[in-house]
Amino acid sequence: MLARQTHSDPSGWKLDELIACPVCDALLRDREVMILSTARCPRCHSVIAAPRERALTNIVMLATTAVVLMWAAVFFPFLEISARGLNHKSSLFDAVLAFSDGLMLPLSFAVAALIIVLPLIRLGTILYALAPMALGWHPWRHAVAAFRISELLRPWAMAEIFVVGVAIALVKVAGLATLSIGPAFWAMALLVVVTAMKDMFMCRITIWKTLSTRAR
Repeated sequence: MLARQTHSDPSGWKLDELIACPVCDALLRDREVMILSTARCPRCHSVIAAPRERALTNIVMLATTAVVLMWAAVFFPFLEISARGLNHKSSLFDAVLAFSDGLMLPLSFAVAALIIVLPLIRLGTILYALAPMALGWHPWRHAVAAFRISELLRPWAMAEIFVVGVAIALVKVAGLATLSIGPAFWAMALLVVVTAMKDMFMCRITIWKTLSTRAR
């Protein structure tokens, strides 16, 4: 359990025993949290730590699965539209290129970055930082920086937002044309589920502590 720091004299605090709540910045005294237990902030009740059994192995396996699914989502057929005898197939890569003309070119780069490039970079940095430790090795050089990059990219990796947007668009277009969903759509939908499962296993405070300990 995490208890709030109550010392009135900051000079008596030991910095390696303190932790700040990522939501409300309350200063807390760090305590070891048992597997399958949950530590919450006493002020805002946000989850501070929730370690899970074999978390590193599960995170690495799910991240690897996500990379494979991302590759399938980019290059396999995403959607086929049939209307008045005309058929058109498109992939996720085609969707990115659809904005590549004239003044829409920056939008094409933004779409590619948010739904393809940044999610792949985040998955790659997670694998670089955690895969060696999941195998029982010491973390590779710059593993701490790699995991920090993955955390910075987390709000900007928007593959799941893209899937929600596509689902809404499909509902609106369904009455105007015949739609056939391709394997890339299901790969992207499964990618969202796998990403959610990966984040469920990821206790960031525990990972930071493990990186700090094993990097010595």
